[in-house]
Amino acid sequence: MARVGVLTVSDSCSSGQGVDKSGPILVKLVEDYKVGKVKETLCVPDNQQEIRKALMNWSDELKLDLIITTGGTGLSPRDVTPEATQSVLHRQAPGLVHSMLAGSLAVTPMAALSRLAAGIRGSTVIVNMPGSHKAVRECFGFIQPVLNHAIDLVQDKKKPVKTLHTSMQSSNSELTAEIPTHTCPHQQYEPAAGGQPGGQGAVGVAARLRQSPYPMISVDEAQKIVIQHCKDMLKEVEGVKMLDIESVPYTAAMGRVLAEDIVAKDPLPPFPASIKDGYAVIASDGVGVRKVRGESSAGYDPSMQPIAPGEIVRINTGAPVPPGADAVVMVENTKLIEATSDGEEVRVEILSNPTPGLDIRPIGSDIQVGECVLRKGCTLGPGELGVLAAVGVTTVKVARLPKVGVLSTGNEIQEPGEDLKPGHIRDSNKTTLKFLIQSKGFHVVDCGIAKDDLSTLKQKLSDSLTECDLLVTTGGVSMGDRDLLRQVLISDFGAQIYFARVNMKPGKPTTFATCTVNGKQKLVLGLPGNPVSATVTCHLYVVPACKALSGQEEPLPGKVRAVLQTSRPIKLDPRPEYQRIWVKFASGESVGSASNTGNQMSSRTTSMAQSNGLMILPGRSQELQEVPAGSNMEFDVILTGDLTTAL
Repeated sequence: MARVGVLTVSDSCSSGQGVDKSGPILVKLVEDYKVGKVKETLCVPDNQQEIRKALMNWSDELKLDLIITTGGTGLSPRDVTPEATQSVLHRQAPGLVHSMLAGSLAVTPMAALSRLAAGIRGSTVIVNMPGSHKAVRECFGFIQPVLNHAIDLVQDKKKPVKTLHTSMQSSNSELTAEIPTHTCPHQQYEPAAGGQPGGQGAVGVAARLRQSPYPMISVDEAQKIVIQHCKDMLKEVEGVKMLDIESVPYTAAMGRVLAEDIVAKDPLPPFPASIKDGYAVIASDGVGVRKVRGESSAGYDPSMQPIAPGEIVRINTGAPVPPGADAVVMVENTKLIEATSDGEEVRVEILSNPTPGLDIRPIGSDIQVGECVLRKGCTLGPGELGVLAAVGVTTVKVARLPKVGVLSTGNEIQEPGEDLKPGHIRDSNKTTLKFLIQSKGFHVVDCGIAKDDLSTLKQKLSDSLTECDLLVTTGGVSMGDRDLLRQVLISDFGAQIYFARVNMKPGKPTTFATCTVNGKQKLVLGLPGNPVSATVTCHLYVVPACKALSGQEEPLPGKVRAVLQTSRPIKLDPRPEYQRIWVKFASGESVGSASNTGNQMSSRTTSMAQSNGLMILPGRSQELQEVPAGSNMEFDVILTGDLTTAL
């Protein structure tokens, strides 16, 4: 019997100011109709974080088979249950939503104001229902006949699935009297609803969609979706969210997220050390001429004989202060009085009056024994690696890096080293993306080139997804009759497409999907095939995804401000545009000066090669149609290269 959770979402009920009526009704319906046994009930406020926490705990930790939520599905600002639910789903189940809405609309037109979500997380079916106890009864009745079958499908229970399919296809089955035919949705590819075919009765390429069925979303929304799904793939290991943990030599840990606290086993410095080049003295001797007794240089054994009153020892920066000395006088505050014929100092006059501790680093003044010098969760840079070296830690536990694959698609694409064939172009995208991702510290798998046919693309995707956590593809995501990526992902891998149109230029058809391969969650970022589009979207989505999967807490790129210097007006596009620019900062200025790199066509690779930033121009509006020539308008810039200053 299925294990079920009922989650009530209500500010008033969770605070004790109201009585939860819908939750208990759902509990009774689930058990009366033998859908399953309710194992968990909970009432939470209208808060996305609380809703997400409950859904993820019940599906990931308690492994419930079915979760039904009630409440928070309306249009008020506090109604956030669908948003919280969609953010945790691995795949959506729009048929369940349609069934509830269609049935409810037959009862009341007010059902049009209900926003529901349904889908799958892992092996758990999750369904939203309205908060009204009347609507809960109705919605449950609309989908109750298919809930157990849905659970069986999700959990790949072949025997009950086969039994039901056989009974429903049987001409003698009582079910066929009520349902003339049954074709289960998982047995065929069904394109997303909403697009318009070429014409009534059209077949073949003429029947392709003429408009994208996917809604346009903002770059911010798209980034949030990608990052959230990256974080959902992480598990907590020793208090740090990561894909997994591994030990590596500290020399190979650059850019990695530390998975353990680093504690010093020795003090630094391990002896009293001189801060200056000069002479180790006894402070109470004061000023005057002193006898020079040898020297102490960095690396010398600090256990030398103590100096006596009237003696000094020549000392270098970082060298051990000899026993008996309690101050260092820098060489600039001394005067040579006597030397040997071969240049050795015999007597030196101390010109300044020293105080105890002058220019001496005490034992452990930099790092004490037992001090935590690096906290787990930090990203290891050159400074952190230097600390590891200083405390003698040469092997560290770090978060595993994601396995990132790059796959090019297209019949016209060929490898760069081949003689150019008629009608072909060399694959520059894969080279650019590979080295861009590698430059951020991530390993990349070259997944080759897939031709634009279903069987080849399916095989390439299968091989790539088996090996990688994140697959980056270029091409095949627009509206051409050979743009097959989304179709193959949905039909052959059961993928959930989370977005396929982003309000940006270039990069509008960027696609993000998740699927499960061999029981493991996989992420797919489908980038456009135009070289500039692929590079821009790699900076915006792929690199942040790699950082999030590696355990970094703040994966999105930072921004600076700059004035766009232009001698001619720049007409704004309806979409926000990411112009390739060269930005520089004058000394002492907090706002840079930028000039674009010429023609901004998405196919012009050199516009990226000559840039060090992406300037974000706003979409055209009534108030702003263009950037005037000679204006001092400031815009945000994402740095893609180094800032340099001429001598």
